[in-house]
Amino acid sequence: MGTGDSPTLITSVQRAFRLLEAVSAHENGAPAKQLARETGLPLATAYHLLRTLVHDGYLRKLDDGGFVLGDRLQTLHTAGRGQALLSRVRPTLAALRDELAAAAYLTFYEEGEIRVAEIVDGPRAPRVDLWVGFEDAGHATALGKSVLRELDDEARKDYLSRHHLADLTPRTITSTPELLRRLDSSPVAPAVTDLEEYSLGTVCIAVPVYSGGILGSLGVSVPADRLSRIEEIRARLLPTADRVTRSLSLTI
Repeated sequence: MGTGDSPTLITSVQRAFRLLEAVSAHENGAPAKQLARETGLPLATAYHLLRTLVHDGYLRKLDDGGFVLGDRLQTLHTAGRGQALLSRVRPTLAALRDELAAAAYLTFYEEGEIRVAEIVDGPRAPRVDLWVGFEDAGHATALGKSVLRELDDEARKDYLSRHHLADLTPRTITSTPELLRRLDSSPVAPAVTDLEEYSLGTVCIAVPVYSGGILGSLGVSVPADRLSRIEEIRARLLPTADRVTRSLSLTI
């Protein structure tokens, strides 16, 4: 792209933003002529930009010819809100990492899947090698098992019906009845552990958290030779999880 193109492109972006702002001021939509007048744009320019914005999903054209905001903007708003929420808890996760010298993880149960939202690690607290995605390893990770423990019977059954209990290490639980039995009888409840079930040489412990009504889990991973510190780690995780839940549940 030549440098001579830049001013034209920047101007087009500015004009598109002006149109979006004008459309947002009209709950029931506004026609192109009105939007062009309100933004001070030539009608032909307004038409061109409006068509582009409709094509990309940022605007929607009504049957009466008016324009309203499109679904793409709602998607951006939702994603931005998620980023803002995570920014609130990163300092808490970093403090947990530094205090325990352990990588800290945050997951959420969304659309029937257990997904990693954030990992805070460092030179003294390396993350576990994520050689199998958490979406396919909920049965073998403390983070996943924490979520499964909190789900009701129907949601648990649904999740397990869609996910094979793969044998990731010799310690992985691959029997559904045995997995459920251990979830319901965790000796460190409400925390759960992964004792080299996902990766040999690494143990993890996790506890539940919530972002409003969305279930998640907060956990840390440490070398297996630190297993004797599990109770100490649990004692630190529980109040941190409460703090994370409060931060995530505040209205933005």
